[in-house]
Amino acid sequence: MLLPPDVRARLIPAERLAPLPVPPRIVSNGEYLPPRQSAALKGYETRMRARAEAESRRHALSPAAWLGTPMAMASAFAELNKSFGSGFTVSRDTPRDAGAADAERSAQAAQFVFDDQVHFLKDDADPALFVPLTGLIELSAEILGLPHAGCFTIEHIKFAAFLRDIFLASDTRVALLSGAPSDTDQGWMLSNNQMAAARAAVNAVAGGRRLLSHAVIAPGHAGWLDEIDRVHAELKPDGWKGYTVGEPFGPSAHRWRLDDEALMYPAYERLVKAGVRNLCIHKGLLPADPSLMPGAAPFARIDDLPRAAKDWPQLNFIIYHAAYRTIPQPTDAELARFEAEGRIDWVSDLAEIPALHSVSNVYADIGASFAFTVLTQPRLAAAMVATLVSGLGADKVLWGTDSVWYGSPQWQIEAFRRLETPPDLIQRFGLPDLGGWDSPTKAAILGLNSARLHGLDPAAYGAQGIEAGQIEAINSDWRARGGLPSNLAYGWAAA
Repeated sequence: MLLPPDVRARLIPAERLAPLPVPPRIVSNGEYLPPRQSAALKGYETRMRARAEAESRRHALSPAAWLGTPMAMASAFAELNKSFGSGFTVSRDTPRDAGAADAERSAQAAQFVFDDQVHFLKDDADPALFVPLTGLIELSAEILGLPHAGCFTIEHIKFAAFLRDIFLASDTRVALLSGAPSDTDQGWMLSNNQMAAARAAVNAVAGGRRLLSHAVIAPGHAGWLDEIDRVHAELKPDGWKGYTVGEPFGPSAHRWRLDDEALMYPAYERLVKAGVRNLCIHKGLLPADPSLMPGAAPFARIDDLPRAAKDWPQLNFIIYHAAYRTIPQPTDAELARFEAEGRIDWVSDLAEIPALHSVSNVYADIGASFAFTVLTQPRLAAAMVATLVSGLGADKVLWGTDSVWYGSPQWQIEAFRRLETPPDLIQRFGLPDLGGWDSPTKAAILGLNSARLHGLDPAAYGAQGIEAGQIEAINSDWRARGGLPSNLAYGWAAA
């Protein structure tokens, strides 16, 4: 948590924001100071509130019920287009016609979505409350419609909400649970054992392989190399996650570089020996105020990636957040450089690595970078994805949402499906057109690429697939009983 108590006291808990289909403000999980609401988002919020009142009366629904419908989601992007000029595809009828909106929603719901970065740690939890998991308890039938569902008794984590938001209120078929290290034992988001336990609990309830889990690599910590061997022997994680900046919530004594031969190459050797293919690395996302993470920039950049990728072709280096530099929004200088040159700080550098260094094992997850750029600069969000597709290839860009900090990932899924590459950027900088919601490029990014990396068959998760199983029955029951997205986000917003 980079935000000290006196700063948090001046912020709004995000759960108190207007529960609109797309958040009306940028929400911080504690890694950065959330910016004040922009005029564009203020206009969106005002119009959406008025539309909710009018449309709920027209459809004989409460405003809260209408805001959970596909009509409301389509309306949200129509209003965002008014704020930003354009950016999202919205068909003419879906904002007001329930039948048209439901038909579009049903067609899109069949698309395979693999979210390769999810969490269930609430950002304002006191680190002293990150207690070990104490087992499984019954999850309320009111939440999932079943008498026996797994939940963890961890304070302030809202695991039940995580299950609802990820697997019921969104089109996500498979999710990869991730964590982050800390310089103190009590400050870890989740331990490696806890992530594995969460995976086992969710999959037992879901009746299939719906939640995968990371283990977190912690270079420099006591016994960290032995932990790699222990985790593989006991937990068999689906991949590994590392933070070259060390502690992600402030100054850290454990920063490292990917190309540090003495420190990291012995770890890579152990990972490869254990059969690991996927190593996810947090990069970028530096606060605009460098004093919040002094000295972090040399470790947040991606200049340590080319040599490591070349020396270790057995590993897929998956760069989280696409190494986007500044959080929670681009600086004026960064925007000016983008408009003049078509370059996005550190994202463009990442995209150029395969061509400049002749490697084919570099991937990008768009992560939190997409969530905040699509809310502040949808034009930039489209350019970021298109830049990655152009440089890395459409088969090397992965979908991640950093949920549940932003609430259910459905609004991000909808935003990505509707996102348009601005024609002038296609013409000026040669960026590719991302296509419609079911284009090969968007289908690959939303799920097919991660399915390939993790050895999953997307067809198995369809209505008739062997992985459909219990979760579809839970979902159907939840919706039949009036289940709707909460439209909540979890974190901090500027007053």
